[in-house]
Amino acid sequence: MTTDDGVLRQLVETMGTVISLEVHLGELPPEQGWVALAHARADLLRVDAVFSTWKPNSPMSRIRRGEMAVEDGPAEIAEVLGRCRAARELSSGWFDPWSMPGGVDPTGLVKGWAAARAARILEEAGARAAMVNAGGDVAVFGGPETGEPWRIGVQDPFRRDRLIAVVAVGAAIATSGCYERGQHLIDPHTGEARADAASASVVGPDLGIADALATALCVVGLPGLEFLAGSAYEALVVGHDGALSPTGGFPFAEGGGSS
Repeated sequence: MTTDDGVLRQLVETMGTVISLEVHLGELPPEQGWVALAHARADLLRVDAVFSTWKPNSPMSRIRRGEMAVEDGPAEIAEVLGRCRAARELSSGWFDPWSMPGGVDPTGLVKGWAAARAARILEEAGARAAMVNAGGDVAVFGGPETGEPWRIGVQDPFRRDRLIAVVAVGAAIATSGCYERGQHLIDPHTGEARADAASASVVGPDLGIADALATALCVVGLPGLEFLAGSAYEALVVGHDGALSPTGGFPFAEGGGSS
């Protein structure tokens, strides 16, 4: 869809969710904007084809079954697993794809990584700004207005019709919780289901890492805020009692804090 103010919008259904792409063209001609969107869409579909753990013949499924070595698969797999190792170290082991049932499972990082790739395709095409929202994992560049950051709402995990915060985002924000999909988070140390927070949102420079850290924080809860100290990431944890616990630098938008 094209609007009169130079904005293109598209929805892509993949990776178990609906991904929305919003492109602010600036000086980019609309026809080139649509080509860039087509490339971003194709890349998102490719990521799903490579990493899906639900498709039995995907390279990731074959690696999980021991039928394929990582080095024999698409190059993206080695890249993502490298980022997973970085996220495991940063999260003090609370994000660990190698401890998941059924074999290595990078699902907790891939969706954010894929959204960031799509945003990079749009930026390299020459768009002035864009937002890619993959089910709450949001990659952005530029701003809806020149010189202004994107303002992203964080949903109340207890009420679908309410935001608990509005956040000023320059690159990435990821939110994890069990309020949409039910209990699906696993404690990597025990292999048991666990979610010590109602939701967790992480803001930082890399959406894949933010996605992984949000998953880890949702599992471990408030103690996990300690592993972000000194990092490039800020977080907001929502307790099961509704209490909000942000890190000191969490970028609440002006006038958009918790309500």
